Amino acid sequence: MAATSTSLLILMHFVVGGFVVCNLLSIQCNANAEGDALIALRSTLHDPHNVLESWDPTLVNPCTWFHITCDINHRVTRVDLANNGLSGPLSPRIGDLPNLQYLHLFRNSLSGSLPPSLGKLKNLIALDLFSNSLSGSLPTSLGKLKNLTALGLSDNKFCGKIPTSLTHLSNLRFLNLLNNQLSGPIPTGGSLSRFGYNRSHVKEWNEMESTVI
Repeated sequence: MAATSTSLLILMHFVVGGFVVCNLLSIQCNANAEGDALIALRSTLHDPHNVLESWDPTLVNPCTWFHITCDINHRVTRVDLANNGLSGPLSPRIGDLPNLQYLHLFRNSLSGSLPPSLGKLKNLIALDLFSNSLSGSLPTSLGKLKNLTALGLSDNKFCGKIPTSLTHLSNLRFLNLLNNQLSGPIPTGGSLSRFGYNRSHVKEWNEMESTVI
């Protein structure tokens, strides 16, 4: 009987130990994947003030890097890189941060188009990219950001139509598309209906048609 109890204790020890190891490995793998995504972002950007110097790819956990915030499970939830003189395009790997809630890159000199992979950031609450030199059309994938409450894209060079998918952003409370080169009808209905009072300003600072859809 004693031998059986001892065997059970040993078995429980290995099971519990294995569970802890698996969880630690899961956190480490998650940190590695997010770290890889951030390093890919760094590689596409010109950083004249070395604000990304602490982004060391040899470190397992990116939570120790400057301008990065993580939750208690070491998952990246914020990237704060506003007003740092950064230039260059956004890496498509930005979409590989599944727990990201805040992406602040405003008042830089970012260029190129928005990667459609932004639509993978399902936990994103605020996307602030205003005052850059971003161009191209707005990806329809932005309509997948169901938790988004703030979308700031003003003072860029975006062109084409505002995607109707933005009407699906039911939690959106702040929208600024001023001072771009957008054209065509202004989507209405859904979540965008609450921004009706701003419609004349949207038209004034872009080349929008007066029709709505």
